Amino acid sequence: MVKAVRAQRSGADTDLCAWRGSRSDAAAGGGGGAIVWMRSRLRGRRPGIARADRDTRTMLHPLFLALHLLCFTQSMTAFQATVNDEGLIVATLDSSDLQENVTAYAVQISGEPRTILIQFVNTSEPLLYNASFHGLCYTVGLLLRRGQAWSRPMKTVAVLTKPLPVRSAQILDYKEAPETGVVFEIDPPTRNVFSRVNISYAEGQERRSMLYKDFYRGKTVFKHWLPGMCYRNITFQLISEATVYQTALVTHSDITHTPLHHRTVPHPPLNISYKIIHLSQRAAPGQLPDMLPHDSGQRSPRQARDVPLMEEREEEETQAEENTSDEVIGVTYAPFNSTKVLTVSAPIDVNNSRTEEAEPSSYWLDPTEPSPADKDEEFVNGVLPEYEDSNEPGSAMALPAEPSVLPTRLPPILLELRWLPPRPPTSYDSFNVYIYRDGNSTETATVDESTHEFFTELTEPGIYHVQVTTLSSSGDCESRESSGDTAFTFYLSPSGELLEDLRERPQAVSVRLLDSSTAAISWAPSSQNHNGSLVSVVSTTCLKPSLSQRMENTYCSEENSTSDIITNLTPGAQYRVVVYHTNGPLISPPSEPVIIDIEPTGVRELTVYPLSPTAVILSWQRPYHVAFRKYVLQTFFFNPVTLASEWTTYYEIAATASVIASVRVTDLLPAWYYNFRVSMVTWGDPPLSCCDSSTVSFVTAPEAPHISSVDYSHGVLYVRWTYGELFIDLSHSRMLHWQVVAVGKKGPEKTYSVDVTRNVMRASLPLPPGDIYNLTVTACTERSRNTSTPNIIKLEPAPPRSLYAVNATHSSVTLLWTEEGVVDYYQVLCRPSKASKEQLKALEPQTSTSHVVTISGLIPSSSYNCTVTSFSYSTPSKPTHISVSTVAKEMNPSVAAISALAVLSILLISLLVLFLLVLRKKHLQMTRECGAETFVNFASFERDGKLPYNWSKTALKKRKLTSPVQLDDFEAFFKDMSKDSAYKFSLQFEDLKSIGLDLSHDAADLPINRPKNRYTNILPYDFSRVKLISMHNDEGSDYINANYIPGYRHNKEYIATQGPLPETRNDFWKMVLQQKSPIIVMLTQCSERRRVKCDHYWPFNEDPVMYGEVSVELLSESESPEWIIRKFRLGYADESQDVLHLNYTSWPDHGVPTVNAIESILQFVHIVRQQANRTKDPIIVHCSAGVGRTGTFIALDRLMQHIREHEYVDILGMVSEMRSHRLSMVQTEEQYVFIHQCVMLMWQKKKQQSITSDVIYENASKT
Repeated sequence: MVKAVRAQRSGADTDLCAWRGSRSDAAAGGGGGAIVWMRSRLRGRRPGIARADRDTRTMLHPLFLALHLLCFTQSMTAFQATVNDEGLIVATLDSSDLQENVTAYAVQISGEPRTILIQFVNTSEPLLYNASFHGLCYTVGLLLRRGQAWSRPMKTVAVLTKPLPVRSAQILDYKEAPETGVVFEIDPPTRNVFSRVNISYAEGQERRSMLYKDFYRGKTVFKHWLPGMCYRNITFQLISEATVYQTALVTHSDITHTPLHHRTVPHPPLNISYKIIHLSQRAAPGQLPDMLPHDSGQRSPRQARDVPLMEEREEEETQAEENTSDEVIGVTYAPFNSTKVLTVSAPIDVNNSRTEEAEPSSYWLDPTEPSPADKDEEFVNGVLPEYEDSNEPGSAMALPAEPSVLPTRLPPILLELRWLPPRPPTSYDSFNVYIYRDGNSTETATVDESTHEFFTELTEPGIYHVQVTTLSSSGDCESRESSGDTAFTFYLSPSGELLEDLRERPQAVSVRLLDSSTAAISWAPSSQNHNGSLVSVVSTTCLKPSLSQRMENTYCSEENSTSDIITNLTPGAQYRVVVYHTNGPLISPPSEPVIIDIEPTGVRELTVYPLSPTAVILSWQRPYHVAFRKYVLQTFFFNPVTLASEWTTYYEIAATASVIASVRVTDLLPAWYYNFRVSMVTWGDPPLSCCDSSTVSFVTAPEAPHISSVDYSHGVLYVRWTYGELFIDLSHSRMLHWQVVAVGKKGPEKTYSVDVTRNVMRASLPLPPGDIYNLTVTACTERSRNTSTPNIIKLEPAPPRSLYAVNATHSSVTLLWTEEGVVDYYQVLCRPSKASKEQLKALEPQTSTSHVVTISGLIPSSSYNCTVTSFSYSTPSKPTHISVSTVAKEMNPSVAAISALAVLSILLISLLVLFLLVLRKKHLQMTRECGAETFVNFASFERDGKLPYNWSKTALKKRKLTSPVQLDDFEAFFKDMSKDSAYKFSLQFEDLKSIGLDLSHDAADLPINRPKNRYTNILPYDFSRVKLISMHNDEGSDYINANYIPGYRHNKEYIATQGPLPETRNDFWKMVLQQKSPIIVMLTQCSERRRVKCDHYWPFNEDPVMYGEVSVELLSESESPEWIIRKFRLGYADESQDVLHLNYTSWPDHGVPTVNAIESILQFVHIVRQQANRTKDPIIVHCSAGVGRTGTFIALDRLMQHIREHEYVDILGMVSEMRSHRLSMVQTEEQYVFIHQCVMLMWQKKKQQSITSDVIYENASKT
C-alpha cells in the first residue's frame, strides 16, 4: 500500500509548480500561458490540479500521511535541488541515491513550456541548469536508467528561482483624484514571473511598505495617500511565491532602480470670498485711507498684501487714534455665504458711531440712487462661483473692452480676499494669490499658512480674474499647488461700477424655424440680472465626413449675434445654437447646445432624356446655396411581378460641388409609366430629405417589334411579329396599339395600314399583287412610338382575270381581260394548235401595256392556244390560257409562195422560242430554289426599274459567303459594285445580316449581367466571349461584354469590346491585366454630340488610381491632331505591366472618316501594327458599342497584313468570319464600302513601292 501511494505522489510531483506564480512579460518567450497563470492568481482561483491534490490528501488516513511525510523527509536529505546566487538550479546526488544496476542518472526539470532532461556526467559533481524564467517555480525530479529506458521520477524537489529587479518605474497623478491617488507604473524585465510587488516609501520620518498584487500590464492605482504630502525614496521589489505541500516558497528581487519622490496635490482653500471697497472720494489726493498700512504716508498695493490681517487691524486702530480728520471710512465685513451677495454700506459717523447698512441691491444700479462716485464707500462681498467657463468649440468669445477714450484710472478701490484653510488632512506651507486683469497677470503673492485674508488696491478698469491656491513645498519633493476651481471673475468699469460674473447658464433654450434660412431663438428668464444676451450659431456641417463634397465657406460659418432672430442660414445644414447672458464684457456659462437640422431645398430642372426603351438619363441642377450629403434617386412604377406600386430607391449619389448632376437609369420596362424622384438628404438623425415635389413622370418608349413571318395569299398579306425578349403582360403597359403599314412603290394607293389592339400580335392587310412593299410594324404609346426594321417584300403579279376573245376574223382576233394589281406590261402569245416544235420556237410574244390586244397575222380557219402573262418588275405571273379560232378564207394563188415563206419563217422563230424557253426554265428553277418572295431594299432598284433576284436567308445559310477579287482587278470591281447607288454593295451587306442569327448569348441575358451591357442589342456570343478569372464563384463574376476575334496571325489576335461603363471599368482593367494585353486601341471619344459614348476609365493625372484591385498610373501622354498616345503602368499585388493606349479621336460614330482622312486612318493602323508585332498577346479594341468602328479597324489591320503577302482579297469572307465571332462587326454599309476604299489605296501604295523597287534594281544592275 505504501508503494501505491508513493507512486501516486511521485506522479503528481512531476507537476508540482505548474500553476504557481505569474509571468510579467508574455511577449518574450513563453507566452500566453503565463498571462493565464497571473490572472488566475489575481482572481483568487486555484487551478484544478491543486484542487485535485487537496481532495486526494483529504482522503488519506492520518497515520498514512505521517508515514508519507516521513518518507518525503528522508528523501529530501538525499537528492537535493537548490538555486544559487547566480540564479542557477543546482542538483546534487547523495551516496544513498546510488543504486545497483543503474547505468545513468538524470534530472527532469519541469515548469517551462518544454520539459528539460539533463544527464549527470559525474555523480559526484553537481549538475547546473540556467533557468530561462526568473521567479518561476521549477519541479526537479531524479530519473534512473536501467538498460535503454528511463524510469519515472524517483524523487522530486520544488525550487523557486529569483525574479529579476525592476528596470525602471514612474509615478503619475491619478487624474480623477490627484490629491490622494497615484498611478504606479513599472517596467519589469522579460521572462520574469512575480505574484506581488512590495512598494516601500518614506512618509515623514517613518518608513512604510505595502504589498500590491493588482499590477495589470505593469500598472496599478493607489488611492490612499495624504493630500500635499511628500513621499520619498519610493522603491519597487518583485516577489515570487509558490506553495508545495502547504509549504510556502518566497523569493524577492533586488532593488536596482533609482528611488523616486512624489508629492500629492494639496486640497484648495475653502470658502474663498471677496469684497470690493470703494474708498472715500474726499481723501487727500494720492493718499489712501488710513485702514491701509503705509510708509511715508502711502503704501503700495504689493506691500499691503503681505500684512497679516491682525497686524492690519492693529495699524488701523493706531492710525484711527492719530487721525485728526473729521470723517473716516468704516469697513463692514459680510459673513461668508455660499452665494454671492451684493451689499452697499454707508459711511460711519464717528460722532454717533452708527453704521447704516443698505439693502442688497441688484446687479444694475437704481438710477434714482446716488452714483458710486457720490458715495463715501461701497463694499461688495461675494464667494467663489462653482463653475468655470469652457472654451469648447462654438462658445462665444469675451466681449470687447471699453473704448480707449474712457478714463484709464479708477477711483480708490480696495479688494479684500478671505478664505479658510483647506480640508484636512492636507499638508501645506502657504497660499498663492493670483490677480489677472484682461488676461494678463498683474499681481502674484504668497502668504504663509496662518494668513487667511488679503488686501490690494485696484487702480485700473477691466475684467479681473482672482484665484487663491494652496501651496505645499516642504521636503525633497517638487512643490505642488492645489488644482481645484478657486477663481472668481468681476468687471470694474472706468467709472468704478462693478459688474459681477454671471454664474447661471441660460435655461430652456428653444429654436423655431421661420423658413429655410431664418430661425427664432427663445429662452427662459434668468434669476440673475444681466444687460444682454449673445447667441452663438455654429455650422457643424463641415465636421461631417464627406470626401467628395467641397463645401462653401458659408456652410462652415460661426456667427455671434445679439438678436434672437438668426438669418442667413443654409438649407440642409446642421447648426449648433448656444445662448450666453452678458453683463458688460462678462459672459455667463453657455446654455445646453441645441442642434437644429434644416431641411434642404429640392433639386431644380429635373429632366428625363430617353436613351432607349429600357434606359433613360435623369439630369437635374442643385440650388447654389444648399448643403446636403447625398442625392437619392427613387422610382415609382407598377411592378408586374409583385403586382404593386411603391417608391423604391434606385441609386444614391454622393454630393459634389458640381451644379449639374445626372445618372443613367437602366433595366426599365418598355412602354411603362414611371415616376422619378430625386431627394437631397442631410446628416440629421434621422436624416432629413427634400422634396417630394422634385418629381417627374415619364413613359418609356416601346421596344421595336420584330416581324417574324409574312405570308401572302389571295390578295391578303398575313403578318406576325414578336415583342421583347421576355413575355410581358401588356395590359399594364402604356402601349396603345400596333400599326402595320405597307408602302407600295407603284400602286394607286401607295400606303396601306391597319391598327391592331396591343394584346394581338398578328394582322392581315389586303394588298394588290405585283408591287414591292416596305412593310413595318410600329408599337405606339401616347407619347412615342418605335418601328420595326423595315422588311421589303415583293409580291408576284397576279394572272389576268376574265380573259375573252372577241372580233375574230380570218387573220386576227382581239383578246380582252380584267387587270389585277400592279402590272408593268402584258405578254400575249398565240400558238397554233397543230404547230411543230420548230414553229412554236419561232413565235414571238406580243407586248402590251393595255388590257385589250388585237392579235393579227393569223392563219384563216385555224385554232390557236393564246396565253396572256402579267409582268411586274420583270417578274411574270402565271399565264392565263384561252383557245381561239380564225374565220375561213378562200386561197389566192399568189399567196402560195408567200405561205411557204411564212412556214419557213415560223420554223425559224419556233427554234428561237424553244431556245429561250430552255433558258427561262433554268431561270425559273433557280427562282424556286431561292424562294418566290425576296426581301430587298428600295435602294437596290436599277435605274431602268428592273429588280434582280436576291438570296433568301435560308439559302445564305447553306452556302459560304465569299467573294475573292484579284487586286489587279480591284479598281474595276469597286466601280462595278458602286454602280446604281452602290446597289451590289447593298446586296452583299444584306447577306451579312444573316450571319450569327443562330448563335446564343445566354450569359449576356442573365439579369445580373444586363446592366453591364452598354447597348441591349449588342451582346457577346457565348462561345467566343472573354471570361474573367474571379476569386469568387458568384454568378456573373466572369462576365464582360467582349469577344475574341481571329486575326491574320492567330485565332485570338484581337479582343473586341464595348466602351467601359462606370460600373464595368474595374472589370475592363482586370481583363487587360489577365489577358496581358500590351495595347488598347480606343476609336471613340468619351462624349460625342453631347452623348456619353465611353467612360473616362483612366486617371486624369499622374497620380495612381485604384480600379478595384488594379492600380493604374499614367506615365506619359502625347497628342497629335487626330490621335493621342498614352502609356499606363498597371499594378496588382507584386506584378506590374506597361500598357500602350492609342486613342483615335477623329472617327464619327456610325460613320467613317472622310476620303481625305483615309491616309490618316491607315497611318494610325500602321502605328498600331508596328507595336503589335512585338507581342503575341491579344490587342484590345473598342469604340462605343465595340462593333462598328472596332470591326472596321480590325478589318483594315488584317487586310494591311494580308496585302503585303498576297495579290487578292476577300473582304466579304473576312467580314463574315468576324461577324461569326461577334455580332454586327462592321456595323453599317458605309463602313463596309469604306473598307473597300482603303484597300484600293493600300494596293496603289504597294504597286508604287514595287515600281520604286524595280527602278532601284534596274539602276543598280546597269551600274
